[in-house]
Parts: sequence; structure tokens; C-alpha cells
Amino acid sequence: MNYKNAKDIFPPELLKEIQKYVQGERVYIPQLENVRTNWGKKSGSRLEITFRNNEIMKKYKEGLSMDELAELFCLSGESIRKIVYRNTREVNYNKEGD
Repeated sequence: MNYKNAKDIFPPELLKEIQKYVQGERVYIPQLENVRTNWGKKSGSRLEITFRNNEIMKKYKEGLSMDELAELFCLSGESIRKIVYRNTREVNYNKEGD
């Protein structure tokens, strides 16, 4: 979470009102429910994991074993199996829906 100075964000009259309740402390201001972003979207984590999983699937289709993939991507064998099986299931499901 990034720290932002309130005096750089809020108009002076709003800042004075907030200072009636809290001064010199960190305050978390939650997002409105209707503007929440999905996990990892803002930070880019979701995109990185999707890219990594696509690379795992590409190398799996090229013939690398799950143990080799686990070593290459620094993941457990169980994590690799989940990624491979989930992606294989999604591909098969999408083929049936065509």
C-alpha cells in the first residue's frame, strides 16, 4: 500500500475537518464497493501469473515433465499439476462449447 500525504490530496477545508478526528496517523480509506478491481489487476500480478501459466503449458506441450517444470519455475509438483490440469480442462470445456 502506498503512503500519500493528505495535504497533497484533500482540499484544505476537508483536511481540517478530518484533523478533528485523527492527526498524525495512518488511515485506510476503502474503495467504494462498485469500483473494486479484481485481485491482482491493479498490481499486475494477475497478468504475470497468467503469462507464467501460459509458459508452463507451452513447455508442457513441448514435452517437459511436471518435475522438470516444477524445477524450472520454482514451484511444487502439486502446483504444476493443478496448473496443467486446470488449463487442460478449460481447453477441453471450450472445445465442447464451440
